[in-house]
Amino acid sequence: MCVLGAGFLVPEPKLIPVSGATQADWHKDTFWYEPWGSSGVHKGIDIFANKGTNVLAATNLLVFYRGELSKGGKVIIALGPKWRLHYFAHLEHINNQAGAFVSAGENLGAVGDTGNAIGKPAHLHYSIVSLIPMLWAIDGATQGYKKAFYVNPIVYFDSKSAQ
Repeated sequence: MCVLGAGFLVPEPKLIPVSGATQADWHKDTFWYEPWGSSGVHKGIDIFANKGTNVLAATNLLVFYRGELSKGGKVIIALGPKWRLHYFAHLEHINNQAGAFVSAGENLGAVGDTGNAIGKPAHLHYSIVSLIPMLWAIDGATQGYKKAFYVNPIVYFDSKSAQ
């Protein structure tokens, strides 16, 4: 129980993970948008930027996977405060090694168009997955039960205090 609680004590600064990006760089309805390819529902946001724009750590993170996935292309998966996984996809390149601790704002790589983003405008797909279920978030939307695990990044960025 002590280890679980410690995850809630880690400082959680919150930054939009694309250098220079603002809320104007994604569509306000991008989270939980459907229909969305083979996954059915878009469970993150796409932050559009020029290819090669720096991708930044959105908060303090422990990077534990960097590599390639068929849909995400070049990806980073990292554990952040409150036991949340931060998923960065479609990267042009990746800078940090797996296992690296990074502080909010550190460069992780660059915006790209890898994976299923090939042929589309360059962007960062960014998702946040809670390892602790948020049962109050479940609703009647398509796959609404999965909202117990997916944090809306738009709300996350709007909230400067702990969510």
